[in-house]
Formats: sequence, structure tokens, C-alpha cells
Amino acid sequence: MSNTKLTSLRRLASVVLPALALAAGITAITAAPAALAQDKWPSRPITYVVPFAPGGTTDILARILAPRLSTALGTPVVIENKAGAGGNVGSDFVARAAPDGYTILGGTISSHAINVSLYAKMPYDPVKNFQPISLVGTLPNVLVVHANSPYRSVADVVAAARAKPDAVSFASSGNGTSQHLSGELFKTMAGVNMLHVPFKGSAPATQALLGEQVTLVFENVLAAIPLIQGGKFRALAVTSSTRAALLPDVPTLSEAGLKGYEIVSWQAVFAPAGVAQPIVQRLATEVAKIINEPDVKARLIALGVEPSGMGPAELGAFQKAEVQKWANLIKSANIKAE
Repeated sequence: MSNTKLTSLRRLASVVLPALALAAGITAITAAPAALAQDKWPSRPITYVVPFAPGGTTDILARILAPRLSTALGTPVVIENKAGAGGNVGSDFVARAAPDGYTILGGTISSHAINVSLYAKMPYDPVKNFQPISLVGTLPNVLVVHANSPYRSVADVVAAARAKPDAVSFASSGNGTSQHLSGELFKTMAGVNMLHVPFKGSAPATQALLGEQVTLVFENVLAAIPLIQGGKFRALAVTSSTRAALLPDVPTLSEAGLKGYEIVSWQAVFAPAGVAQPIVQRLATEVAKIINEPDVKARLIALGVEPSGMGPAELGAFQKAEVQKWANLIKSANIKAE
């Protein structure tokens, strides 16, 4: 190669190579903030979807958790109510949301265990389409009769139902609700028939019992406590495996003769499937910390909720067992959505 060509190549390299280095440096500098922004979670508000109307248990719990979660994460946690179809509308919204940690859900026994067997067509899979975060707590139902009722024990109800099939009736807040399934499990385990009278909500169901139009109700303990304490209802048993903190003198149905009987409503936090595990663990850790704060724990207990804080893996296993449990009962009792 001639000296002239060699000199030309050296001059070209002296111009091109620094330019390439500069371009690479600029690219690295501009890419760095984007990468950092992606890694820094959370960097914007989080939406906490409640798939039921305001004022219910899921909504109340969300309003206890959200402000504390906001403080812990350093970003606003905004509650958004998306009610409809027993929790299906809001849950489907979250199932379709981006799995980036900016949308979470207050899931329940209905939306994430019962509905999949109750509805002929489901817009989401409660297991495959969600990432479990934390079990907030469980809430039993309580078997109550009117204060004027002749029945003073579970044995009295069973004896009456055996003597006159379908003469004993029970109200519920609708087909497929935990109140309804509590009655169906009671019928199965006691070997009796009882007439189910569904209503569109808990309030009309309890009103029916207040008016002595039905024999009994398996009511949510939170809703039943004021009526029990006010002398309107008599509590015969709770549906959980252990006695309720708010009703320590009321036996469980298992203690009352139906060995192994257990139904508890439950409340949990879920995210869309596919959320990065570091985000899952951070959410789970913070939610568990909040649930175990003394003032929060006391408030939950006052609401009739047994605090949990169970983590993602345990909640996932618990949920799968619940899905199977209710599938078996719904099929055997031939229960359909309203």
C-alpha cells in the first residue's frame, strides 16, 4: 500500500472513530434513564380495583389498606370500584391489565373461587390469569334464627328439617353466594332438605328473617352482629373451623355436630399474571406488614375479619383448593347463577 493511501486511511479513521465513540456514548446516556425508570417501581400511581360497589366488605378493606400501601410505596394508591356479575367485571378488567405492578385487585371467594363453577361462561380464569399477592383475612358466616324462633341449637334445626322436609327455609343474598353455599353444605352434611329462598342482596335476606318469612339465614358475621347484639337474632353456630372473635360463646358448626364443616368468606389481593417477581414480593411484604400493624389488626377483628397476611405461594395453593372445593359442591347441588 502506498504512503499516500495509508495517510488517507489514517486521516479517515481519526475522524470516523471519535464520531462513532461519541454516538455510542450519547446512545448509552439516553438509554440509561429509560432503563432506570423501568427498574424503579413504583414511579406512578397504582390502581386498586374493587370489583364490587362501595360500602361492602371488599371496599372497606381496600380503604383500610390503600392509604397505608401508598405511604409504604411512596406513590398514590387509587381505589376504583368496578362492580358487576358477582365480581366478574372488575376482575376481568384486572386480568386484562398490563402486568406491570400498577393495577391490583381486591379478590374474594366469589370472584376467585366460586364464580368459575357458577357461571356458564367466564371472561377470565381465576387461577391462570392472576398472580396471588396476599390473603388479607377470612370472614365466617353465622347461622341465625329470629329471636322468637323455637330453635335454640343446630340439633333443633336438623331435627325439624328431618321431620318435615322443606318446612325449614333459609334466605341468602343470591344463588352461589357464600351464604347460599353455607346452606347447601349444611344440607349435605346434615342429610336434610331445606328450602332455599334467594334474594338480591344481604339486606333483603336479613329483612325476610326479621319479618319471620324464613326460618334462618347464614349471614355474614359483620352484618349479623348488630342484629344479634340488638336481640333481634339468635346465633346458633358459626361456619368457620374456629370460633369467631366477636362471638366467642357461639359454637362452630363442627362443634355443633357437623364434624368438618367449614366455610369462610375470604378477601385477598391479586395482580395480573406475569408481574415481575420482585414487584410481587414487594407488594406481598408491604400488605402483610400493614395487616399486622396493631391498629389495623384491631380494626379488622372489630369488623369480624380474621387477619392473615398469607403470602403469594400459600395463597395460590389455598385458592386452588377453594376452586376445587366449591366446584364439587356447586355440581352436586346443581347450583346455577341467577
